[in-house]
Amino acid sequence: MTTNPYPLGLRLDGRRVVVVGGGAVATRRVPALLDAGADVLLVAPELTPALRARADAGRLRWVPRRFAPEDLDGAWLVQVAIDDPAAAESVSVAAAERRIFCVRADDRTAATAWTPAVTRHGPVTVAVLGGGDPRRAMSVRDAIRDLLAAREGPLLGGPVVDTAGGRVALVGAGPGDPELITVKGWRLLTEADVVVADRLVPGLLLDELRPDVELVDASKIPYGPSRAQDEINQILVDRAQAGAFVVRLKGGDPYVFGRGGEELLACAAAGVPVTVVPGVTSSIAAPAAAGIPVTHRSVAHEFTVVSGHLAPDSPASLVRWEALAGLRGTLVILMGLKNLAAITATLMAHGRPPETPAAVVQEATTGAQRVLRSTLGAVADDVLTADVRPPAVVVVGDVVGALDG
Repeated sequence: MTTNPYPLGLRLDGRRVVVVGGGAVATRRVPALLDAGADVLLVAPELTPALRARADAGRLRWVPRRFAPEDLDGAWLVQVAIDDPAAAESVSVAAAERRIFCVRADDRTAATAWTPAVTRHGPVTVAVLGGGDPRRAMSVRDAIRDLLAAREGPLLGGPVVDTAGGRVALVGAGPGDPELITVKGWRLLTEADVVVADRLVPGLLLDELRPDVELVDASKIPYGPSRAQDEINQILVDRAQAGAFVVRLKGGDPYVFGRGGEELLACAAAGVPVTVVPGVTSSIAAPAAAGIPVTHRSVAHEFTVVSGHLAPDSPASLVRWEALAGLRGTLVILMGLKNLAAITATLMAHGRPPETPAAVVQEATTGAQRVLRSTLGAVADDVLTADVRPPAVVVVGDVVGALDG
């Protein structure tokens, strides 16, 4: 009769774990051990480049030789990641003599511990043992992961974090497609008590909030009404100080022309803890969605992202447009439609050829995406003719046609 394994969650922070082998299996297993805070000793004559990089960075200790029984002295766990049965058995014997649990990648029946199939969802970790069948375990694991990731709010029926002290998360929602928010960003959104959202946030994300969430519309419509930044800062601070978990949901990335830094400083000044979750920025995603790489071998080795919300001749502008005109790489302009004619004229006046390829991507990654291809000399007029509207990203450079044909 086969007995069932006894499941445990090992707390490995600061405890020695020995990994024998430096190949593909070890490459897969080591990151989770490091994430658990384990003191990893890796014993192997050779390492994969990924493991060598971790050793060089000082994240683990590497002994470049074959296994010796004394390697297990002081260890709490050993993982055997080699496919030589005789060598693996010698590790098992040494582990048994020291009463150390041993995971065997080569032979599960000879192991005293199994590595489960794992999925993580914030503070929740689900580990699945499939009776020794890794395919069964992975299948069940994947089904559970899909349930946890289902965009219907947390399975536990509400926030799973302690928000008694109040806190703020600055979350980048990505360029427009609701599926381009990061996993961490979406998880925090499902845990929020208050969501302060700007105009460029994907609407479907807001539709999926729990019914009891307070939604604050902090829309900043270009060239139209906007809520003062000071007021937004105060809302974040006030709600957090009242004990709420507040998510400031911003289109793109919070720190790419998103004024996230100002919001963090306001919270810090009030003693409110802040988590920053980067988002997929439209400066890269919009060109990519239009089939334009911002860099490409033999075409562009650099790209510059610049705000065009102020005209080049504005005393408040911090952009040196004349210097940008002399660059050979890609220029990505955000919030630049209103001043596009002045921007292109300035670039050409300082040496950027008018025949330089240019493109404008409107509402990138959404069902309303439009792409206009032109040249630096004609793009401002073409935008008017085509009635292109914000939000739109302008790309200037030879990369615009790099993937054509």
